[in-house]
Amino acid sequence: MPALSTKDRLVDVAHGLFYRDGFHTVGLDRILGEVGVTKTTFYNHFQSKEDLMLEVLNHHDKWWRDTFRTKLREMGGDTPRGQLLAVFDVVDELINSPEYNGCIFVNVAVEFPLPHDPIHQAAAEHKRKMEDILRELAGYAGASDAAMLAKEMAMLMEGAYVTQHISRSEQTAAIAREIGKILIDRYVPNGGK
Repeated sequence: MPALSTKDRLVDVAHGLFYRDGFHTVGLDRILGEVGVTKTTFYNHFQSKEDLMLEVLNHHDKWWRDTFRTKLREMGGDTPRGQLLAVFDVVDELINSPEYNGCIFVNVAVEFPLPHDPIHQAAAEHKRKMEDILRELAGYAGASDAAMLAKEMAMLMEGAYVTQHISRSEQTAAIAREIGKILIDRYVPNGGK
């Protein structure tokens, strides 16, 4: 595997630090020290720390949506209904991993609560894109109201992320899975597709 570029190293290190310690807590000097580059080098790649934060969020968004889709196919098979049912298997794997420190997008939205802030907007955009994935699957499965099923499942996912982050309960994913199945059965009657 080829070595990461300086820009990719900055994003990778910043991602780890932001996710573990928070976006406000981690200063630019700490990131530069861990990567081993100067401010001049940093500014060759990013205009500001905010620029770096947005790049980290964009990178994580793309990675998670790609991973989510792949895991849905692996765990749910080829049918849209099977993939909908697998949503909470994927969530279970995520929230019960040792590295789990909450949803990075929920975390950053809490740190940057103003809706007009570009960082908050990046988090909100990720949530819309995730809901789009669910809506598309629900439509393919023949849901009576694909948009509403997607909204309800997205809210259930968010609840699982936050509940697990706070409580570390071993039951979080199982409860979400049961509620998700009830939702899917309500919107995708007769077994769906």
